[in-house]
Amino acid sequence: MRLPRQDLYHRIEPLLARVEKPTRYLDHEWGACEDQEGPFHACLIYPDVYEVGQPNLGLAILYRCLNAQEGMSCERSYLPWVDMSALMRESGVPLLSLESSAPVASFDVVGFTLAHEMACTNIVEALDLAGVAVRAAERDEDDPVVIAGGPSVWNCEPVSPMFDAIILGDGEDAIVEVCACVRDCRARGLARRELLLELSRIPGVYVPSLYDVVVDEGSTRWGYAVPKPGSGAPQVVTKRCVADFAATDPLPQTIVPYMGIVQDRLAVEVLRGCARGCRFCQAGMTYRPVRERPRAQVVEAAERGLAMTGYDEVSLTSLSTTDHSGCAAILHQLNADLAGSGVRVSIPSQRLDSFGVEMAAEVGGTRRGGLTFAPEAGSQRLRDVINKNVSEEDIELAARNAFEAGWRRMKLYFMMGLPTETDEDVVGIASVAQRVLDIGREVVGRGYKSGVSVSISVAVFVPKAHTPFQWSAQLGRDEVIRRQRLLLASTHDRDIKVSYHDADVSLVEAVLSKMGRAGFDLVMAAWRHGCRFDAWTDQFDFQRWLDAGREVGVSLEGVASAPMSLDQRLPWDHTSPAVSKGFLKREWRRAAAGVTTADCTMESCTGCGVCPTLAVSNRIEGVRDGK
Repeated sequence: MRLPRQDLYHRIEPLLARVEKPTRYLDHEWGACEDQEGPFHACLIYPDVYEVGQPNLGLAILYRCLNAQEGMSCERSYLPWVDMSALMRESGVPLLSLESSAPVASFDVVGFTLAHEMACTNIVEALDLAGVAVRAAERDEDDPVVIAGGPSVWNCEPVSPMFDAIILGDGEDAIVEVCACVRDCRARGLARRELLLELSRIPGVYVPSLYDVVVDEGSTRWGYAVPKPGSGAPQVVTKRCVADFAATDPLPQTIVPYMGIVQDRLAVEVLRGCARGCRFCQAGMTYRPVRERPRAQVVEAAERGLAMTGYDEVSLTSLSTTDHSGCAAILHQLNADLAGSGVRVSIPSQRLDSFGVEMAAEVGGTRRGGLTFAPEAGSQRLRDVINKNVSEEDIELAARNAFEAGWRRMKLYFMMGLPTETDEDVVGIASVAQRVLDIGREVVGRGYKSGVSVSISVAVFVPKAHTPFQWSAQLGRDEVIRRQRLLLASTHDRDIKVSYHDADVSLVEAVLSKMGRAGFDLVMAAWRHGCRFDAWTDQFDFQRWLDAGREVGVSLEGVASAPMSLDQRLPWDHTSPAVSKGFLKREWRRAAAGVTTADCTMESCTGCGVCPTLAVSNRIEGVRDGK
């Protein structure tokens, strides 16, 4: 039963003095939308605490899109930290929206961002705290329509029983169409089942309840989804794609928080999509094609946003910002316009093969902090397997350019457990770091006063849906730990710092990435065992996940380490980012042969299938800087 809309802040306020970081729960930030009268109300939830969710650009985009519509209002909510959740349950206070302190259960539509697999138990927690039935099948006619979208929808089956509908791909237009459909169906008095049928007719919208799961000899143990007879649901739901990126709002993120947040800076999305073709990278496959925002629009949005918010840093964000054809020109213009203001221009991560002397000088202006590069693998052989298309010479040149331009600290990202990886590849990670450090000392000088240092961050490879490596097995937990120890033993210089991802967290992530709809039983069991905030190191408890697995009869390592056959039907085959399965199989075979595939924005079409399927194409503004 939907709760009446009412301001319940008076029930939250007495709790603030008893919790950590009470500013997480304060509303009316500068730049937030204030007109929340409706009559149609949506609430978007990032399933983590405020300081993690507030800077999320995807949620900010959808928030602005809905509030720009006549007759619609959109608010935000975040998951309270464990101390506040406990007090809210004790005091009988449900999960509330931030802007109006209205019960989340009182909204017409409630939308979740699926940012990563490890947030799954947080979604259960949020729905339970809101008083909304966790399973979509158990909701009443007038309960909110619960939807989801985001970068981790590409195997949404383990969480799909919680959602009435899931948006695949770009959400700017789709979120408005979904909300308009819910509004119109309820105005017509349609039953919930009829409403869901209408939602399934919107391109890019997947309605899980309209699909059955079939397990047969041609599937994995988790089966595959097919439309229920007579439902009219599509066999395959293909993602939405915004063709004209320049027509979207270049400045959706204008809310200034009261507290420090994890990415406390202005963000401007300069590019969407990536065609580099790294075979482990889900985002690189699912966000295609490449669409650039015009240089002038980026500069104007950055400068206007800085003036509106007062930030002292602007981040030019995308999957591969230095691949923007006008990246150097944008950096040069912003640094010239912002000279003397104390504002820093940053890029999240630099491409090793497109990071020339000019860009090294432009990033960060006169402020030289640390730079981040991602070689991903320790040998050229393995970089060819994963299609990184980066050579030893590229790494050395990028490092030399950066040190000569004034940087002293370098961070290098690698992955461990990639298909075909050997001990030599692991030792190669330490060798690459040592070579970069040696170049820094050669350029800057030796000794502690030089400040030259290199840090290595090593993630554990997790097979992801709709990538060429989706058929891979994850490296066994004990073997991951052995290789991590080998890396530590191979690193001898005190100016090289090594950190690596927790093998247990990576194992759970792989399980959630590979399971089908039956995986929801594991998610629910984990939540009942107390799993919350599993992406937080101090909150993650692997034993609880093991206990949950035993309860539902699932071996976590057995799931993660199981390879899949190229001929099997997969749990996620009924959803598509428009990259063809034939292309992914071809890339899998090329990986096994160590053969690389070029970037189609630089050379000819590689036949991934996205452009003809979506009737779109790569949109590159002009000739790339320096080429």
